Amino acid sequence: MTTQTSTPATAGKPGFQLPKWAGSFGFQIIAALIVGLGLGLLAKYTGSTKTNPNALGATLQTIGSSYVSLLQTAVVPLIFTAVVSSISNLRAVSNAARLAWNTLLWFAITSLIAVLIGIGLGVLLQPGAGTGITQQAKYAGKSGDWWAFLIGLFPKNFLGLGASTTVTDGVATTAVSFNVLQILVIAIAVGIAALKVGKAAEPFLNLNASALAVIQKVLWWIIRIAPLGTVGLIGNAVAVYGWDTIGSLGKFAFAIYVGLALVLFVVYPILVRSHGLSIKQYFSGVWPAVQLAFVSRSSVGTLPLTQRVTERSLGVPRAYASFAVPLGATTKMDGCAAIYPAVSAIFVAQFFGIQLDITQYLLIALVSVLGSAATAGTTGAVVMLTLTLSTLGLPLAGVGLLLAIDPILDMGRTAVNVAGQALVPTIVAKRQGILDEALYNAPRNGDPFSDDVVDAPAAAAPVDADANAPAADGRELAGAKA
Repeated sequence: MTTQTSTPATAGKPGFQLPKWAGSFGFQIIAALIVGLGLGLLAKYTGSTKTNPNALGATLQTIGSSYVSLLQTAVVPLIFTAVVSSISNLRAVSNAARLAWNTLLWFAITSLIAVLIGIGLGVLLQPGAGTGITQQAKYAGKSGDWWAFLIGLFPKNFLGLGASTTVTDGVATTAVSFNVLQILVIAIAVGIAALKVGKAAEPFLNLNASALAVIQKVLWWIIRIAPLGTVGLIGNAVAVYGWDTIGSLGKFAFAIYVGLALVLFVVYPILVRSHGLSIKQYFSGVWPAVQLAFVSRSSVGTLPLTQRVTERSLGVPRAYASFAVPLGATTKMDGCAAIYPAVSAIFVAQFFGIQLDITQYLLIALVSVLGSAATAGTTGAVVMLTLTLSTLGLPLAGVGLLLAIDPILDMGRTAVNVAGQALVPTIVAKRQGILDEALYNAPRNGDPFSDDVVDAPAAAAPVDADANAPAADGRELAGAKA
């Protein structure tokens, strides 16, 4: 009889483990960017095109579009429940109006700075002069105007729902769309009405809070697979547009990205430092949301992560952050609604040989500061650009020149948008004396999801303590400086 014995594993010698930094969300996004870039170049140089993608190109396109669809699926319920919940969270706050006013004021201040930078770069770099591009057919898209924008604020139904039907070869196809700006208006009205109703609205507000928690949990799952979506989005962008696409418009693209870099890496740090806060802590806190915004090109899709880092990394009280961040995701867009339309309008004027005077430059600034809500719920900044051009009386044909490279520019624009959406609540909270500076200055581990298990660094209590967070935030907010 043969006896078999097994040798136990040697204690104290664990198997191979990845370094801690390799498991961080930021590292995963950067790795996905590199992988997507490589796969996109491989697809392009093996013959993949926008109209006729090869197997690799089609795979990247499917992965990227599917991820964006997942994000967009939750946008409508997220906006409605988040805004209603944010308004209800302010019911115990004595200075809610002051916080709202300061938030809107700083939205306008930062937008004005961004648009002035855009105008300066447009005048200095002359991006529309000597491009060598032939004028194309007139742009057939919808032109923007103030009256149409104001009319569009009024919902045609409770869901802000629209539908359009097209007939191709005898087959009718109906597409359903949601107007996010109208949904925002509806949510604000419902939230204010719930506050006015009082105790009778408590069951509705509890149901809304539960729905928001469920939606956010689903979105956490979607955001966690962002590295996979990043591979598809970046890979498809490179495969479709490549580096040669921006060659003819390189000067314009350069001007846009210089402006975005100045706002993100110069203006925002100056504002952070002038309020006595650490620049390093601001960037390390907001960076996960900036990375996701860059690849997803959606401020609203990035909203859950933006709100999370604003609360748990930057130390903004939840009751205020849940109001300011959703509002910023739909109206605060320094990239799409300030820098981009300013440089683009000057580009179009230079391209068509039109001289702009001081009045028209002032109009660019005015439209950019006041009209950013026109971009709410749209992909890219075409609505804002057409609004600016039509207000200035510039040819809308110029929009068609810029559409080819819009996805490449939109990545940088959205990243700056999200950085600003987290910055303003942080500044306002600091100025009002309600910022948790211990949490703001706490060490970062690079993983915005780590406090799913262990709560924020500044709290020693377990996760269940979060249940009392809104009430605690309300007390903090009530004690804000006058």
